[in-house]
Amino acid sequence: MDLNLSYRSFVLAIAQNPSVKNLVLTRGKGLSRRFVAGDTLEEALKVVEGLEHERIHAILDLLGEMVTSEEMARGFQAEIVGLIRALGARPYPRYVSVKLTQLGLDLSEDLAFSLMQGILQEARQADCFVRIDMEDSPRVDATLRVYRRLREEGYTHTGIVLQSYLKRSEKDLEALLPLKPAVRIVKGAYKEPPEVAFQDKRLIDAQYLLLAKKALENGLPTAIATHDPHLIAEMQRWTAEKGISKEGFEFQLLYGVRRDEQRRLAAEGYTVRAYVPYGTDWYPYLSRRIAERPENLLFVARSLVQG
Repeated sequence: MDLNLSYRSFVLAIAQNPSVKNLVLTRGKGLSRRFVAGDTLEEALKVVEGLEHERIHAILDLLGEMVTSEEMARGFQAEIVGLIRALGARPYPRYVSVKLTQLGLDLSEDLAFSLMQGILQEARQADCFVRIDMEDSPRVDATLRVYRRLREEGYTHTGIVLQSYLKRSEKDLEALLPLKPAVRIVKGAYKEPPEVAFQDKRLIDAQYLLLAKKALENGLPTAIATHDPHLIAEMQRWTAEKGISKEGFEFQLLYGVRRDEQRRLAAEGYTVRAYVPYGTDWYPYLSRRIAERPENLLFVARSLVQG
């Protein structure tokens, strides 16, 4: 197994330990602010305004996933609708990201589909784009089914995500091509077994470039979501070589990660969006960010020691 993936598997496993989780939740709220905009929508909107001053747009994400009741799912839907309405009153680009397990996917696909319809109806009025995040591999098929149903109902202002570490993703892209979807290409952040996911960074990177290039060759609005400098450089080189306009794709990076790179790309005329999460349910998200880079783990350790 690739050393980086071994590190990620180790961190994600440790993060499930109740003692570790309790320690981070009680002493680590401050450290979450490196990656999370705040607990409230008001705090998140202040971050968005700051990013806009740097010519970086935002993707707002209300944290929450894998709800266990319809009441919780409907509560999240109401909050997301409130987020979209708040964005509609502001002059900058409107873009939100949602997870279907936040809307009850594990309870019922029909429930998640119905709640997404309500979100997309509100988003249509506010001229807001809604990205459906991809979650772990057992939920990929259900997520794609809901996305297809939404497109069949005429909702075009929504997009999907493909993860390059999943072995199935090239076939998923091929199957989606007739829909001309807006796609976000990511590496993937969940702990996955070798039966379904590549365990070698070289293979993950190779499929990442394959997916991104195939999407652009087929004229899909493509979000290149990565912090990997080699992948960013290659996509800059390749799109320039192919004469693909900078308006045909965009770079997406996480809030709090590689801020200088975000500013550099924006200054070079690329569309850049920062994925800005907010909310009180930040532990799962923070765990995945820690698992991505050893430097993040050192940052967390220092923060916990310092209280």
